[in-house]
Amino acid sequence: MRMLLLGQAESGKSTMLKNFQLHFAPKAFHTEVELWRPVIQLNLVRSVNVILNVLSSIHDTPVDAASRRASTRPLSPDGHRLLRMRLAPIRQVELSLNKALSAVPVEQPPASAGPATLLDGPYGPLDVCVRSGSEWKTRVQEQMLFPGRGAARGELVNAARILEACREDIIALWEDSSVQATLRTHGVQLQNQPGFFLDQAARVAAHDYTPTEEDILKARIRTTGVEEYRVEMETATEKGEAWTLYDVGGHRGQRAAWAPYFDDVNAIVFLCPIAGFDQVLSEDKSVNRLRDSMKLWKTICKSKALANAKFILLLNKCDILKAKLDSGVKFSDYVTVYEGGNTFEDVTSYLKRSFQIIHKEYSPRKRELHVHFTCAIDTSMMSVVLTSIREFIVMDTLKELTLV
Repeated sequence: MRMLLLGQAESGKSTMLKNFQLHFAPKAFHTEVELWRPVIQLNLVRSVNVILNVLSSIHDTPVDAASRRASTRPLSPDGHRLLRMRLAPIRQVELSLNKALSAVPVEQPPASAGPATLLDGPYGPLDVCVRSGSEWKTRVQEQMLFPGRGAARGELVNAARILEACREDIIALWEDSSVQATLRTHGVQLQNQPGFFLDQAARVAAHDYTPTEEDILKARIRTTGVEEYRVEMETATEKGEAWTLYDVGGHRGQRAAWAPYFDDVNAIVFLCPIAGFDQVLSEDKSVNRLRDSMKLWKTICKSKALANAKFILLLNKCDILKAKLDSGVKFSDYVTVYEGGNTFEDVTSYLKRSFQIIHKEYSPRKRELHVHFTCAIDTSMMSVVLTSIREFIVMDTLKELTLV
């Protein structure tokens, strides 16, 4: 079985793949748990550095009386400056972990540079860009076994020690309500971003930290190129059989590399992050994320090279969509043709129908479409979805072979 995972950047493809491995090859999945520690810790320190970049972009952090009373750990402006000084080594931790994992060298910005501009946004992303293939896992494994060898020479060990030493200050930074108010003022919503672990800093920054399944699913890595995974099934009737899954980079500049993988695949799993209706692409701020997903879906549906593939659509990040709608964000403000209600049920019904219409209109031949609403970090939900996907692919393939 050959399955191709498609979708724009940050749609949840890599998380979907991790869920597939966890569900169908749990033993193999758990052998790699320790390798995810530096990735998760890098996600954490990038969150910290995003906050430090925001704070350093202003001369002082405003703290009003109401914020002080509401704060669980109130800090004065002088306290903020002292905290920023104590957390200064975190910038070096980010560089060290990035060096150990990253496909793209990152230079340390000068201290006077203000907010980081070498990254995706004005204050930096939370993810890490890795080489295609599993070279990063090999590098991490080598450094864990031989911390004094290799180009990094103990980068992971030193980074973990510094991170633990800064643990209490990281907690204090995140729990201060005046910091939270400053982030809101600057439009920085870390909780809704991939790779968010600040609420778990006490655990993740500990010297004896071991990633959980949930941590690994939440960890954010940006794929460059095409990742090929061979998963040997450990469960169900396919035990011992191998499934090959391709996870491709979703950024606009990487989509041209998709075409060679269209040939001879059994199934396409397309992920659309439906919570992105009020967001734009990081690579093109003029393009709405939902509109881009629909355009990409149309291109995939009309491809003649994929005419015989099974199509599975995952409308992902339902939890974030519901939270946005419940908070009062109006779907119709961003999708102007929409005239329905602003409830989760109304919006998801509209989205499902819209994607189904595109599939029916542009497919080169009549074929079945399986649609699921998902939250890729919800293991219980994904267990049901993945079982359904497996049964659909296997049974449909057997029918084509006239075996059933």
